[in-house]
Amino acid sequence: MSIINETLLRALVGVQGLQQGLKARFTDEEGQTLAEYGLIMAVIAVAVVVGAGVLFREAIVGAFTEATECLDGTTTGC
Repeated sequence: MSIINETLLRALVGVQGLQQGLKARFTDEEGQTLAEYGLIMAVIAVAVVVGAGVLFREAIVGAFTEATECLDGTTTGC
């Protein structure tokens, strides 16, 4: 009878361990979701910066050219 009790006890402990492992695995998804949202936001931020650079290229180049000419002394209205 003790062999049956020992076997049942081991099976019960194993099932409880499996249950706790599965529970821990499925309840720890908040960090993954947060990381996924962070990656999506990073991709969107890069797309916005690249898009702004493409759209405002002429203005950016003009501003740097004006600043360079002002520092060189080529332009007098600085």
